Amino acid sequence: MKDIYESPKLLAEYLLFHYGTADEILPLDRAWPAGMTDALDFPSRTTSHFTPATARCGLDLGCAVGRSTFEMARTCDYVTGIDFSESFIRAADALRQGNPLKYDRHEEGRHHTQLLARPPAGIPTERLLFLQGDAMNLPQDLGSFDRVHAANLLCRLPEPKRLLDRLPALVAPGGELVLATPCTWLEEFTPPENWPPGGTLDWLRSSLSPAFTLLKQTEEPFLIRETARKFQWTTSLVTVWRRESGDADCLK
Repeated sequence: MKDIYESPKLLAEYLLFHYGTADEILPLDRAWPAGMTDALDFPSRTTSHFTPATARCGLDLGCAVGRSTFEMARTCDYVTGIDFSESFIRAADALRQGNPLKYDRHEEGRHHTQLLARPPAGIPTERLLFLQGDAMNLPQDLGSFDRVHAANLLCRLPEPKRLLDRLPALVAPGGELVLATPCTWLEEFTPPENWPPGGTLDWLRSSLSPAFTLLKQTEEPFLIRETARKFQWTTSLVTVWRRESGDADCLK
């Protein structure tokens, strides 16, 4: 399964998804439905569901090429981004070091347009750490965090319950958890016996209670461009959770 996330094609799609400008994703040469425009900047929109206060440390699970990790660093002193894909983490860390990345936007057939991914401006990169890792087998000494973010990750794990069972230890008492999932449970990622027995929201409530209190639920659309005329438009269920107050033990 890991090889799925190591292809140059998927890396290019995610660099565009995370760092492409609106004009690069939806060029101005045609009229696009408003819903497509509304679905841009998903990696930054999901992190906006944390409370606006500052925090000491954050964890971004399934960070892909890192845009949401960068965004979390605007209000966190330290943020660790973890993803299963080695190529995604190499790309995220290159951007952390200030190295723009060339990639190809697929237009059609053999036609590509070369673009440049740049890190978002105004973020102290010394606050960031990127690690390759498995969300179901995180190091026991990883510590706990004031904020934990996991977007579009749960329904891509073979055993998502293992992550849910670990979350009470990952989120410090008083901390916040933001989960986003399109609930697209597929056999190629998750065996059916590990799918939620009913609706995903009810499953999250039963799995995270009583350690977490559900603060908010909403929907966030996202858009992934595959070619000039083919896009994935999807909406994710976003839930925001809180633990009791206390201190976090951050990984630095």
